[in-house]
Amino acid sequence: MLQIALALLMGYLIGSIPTGYLIVKAKTGEDIRKVGSGSTGATNVKRVLGKKWFFIVMFLDAIKGALPVVLATLFLHAFSKYGITPVAAAVAVLLGHSKSIFLKFTGGKSVASGVGTILALCWPVGLITAIIWSIITWVSKYVSLGSIIALAISPILMWAFKQPVGYIAYATVGAIYIIWLHRENIKRLIKGEENKVRQ
Repeated sequence: MLQIALALLMGYLIGSIPTGYLIVKAKTGEDIRKVGSGSTGATNVKRVLGKKWFFIVMFLDAIKGALPVVLATLFLHAFSKYGITPVAAAVAVLLGHSKSIFLKFTGGKSVASGVGTILALCWPVGLITAIIWSIITWVSKYVSLGSIIALAISPILMWAFKQPVGYIAYATVGAIYIIWLHRENIKRLIKGEENKVRQ
């Protein structure tokens, strides 16, 4: 139980590092939470700093998601047969990114961090998830739509790649949580009012 607690604490604290907020604050002095959607994620960072920083923040958030899972896999072996400690770290990353302790429990929508956790749990599933996200986002021009569909497919991919039940359960719960964080985006998509990533 101590190892699981350590995985949760590590995942939450690393997940809470507000990458987008820190970068925007350092470069412009602005609080990213007062711009656009109010999210600290890469899509909102793009509104302030442009496309280059969209990709940089997305990459850093993915690393932030993967790191606690990798550390838990390497050093915390409680219930290793079921992959419990890496999953605990992954769940905590999602919570940390979306409810950062450093930003009074505000944050982003955990998409890049979530894909990072999936990459660390099973890299082929993470890679396919990222590719699906890229294709749908490029074709539809909606980052939110790409995120919702890609994460929704990830549990099926975990099952198809014969991953542990804990990984499949995590992908399912994570997808539901991230889709819930996109509930306002879903409303705008239905109304045709969602912002496109490119015109």
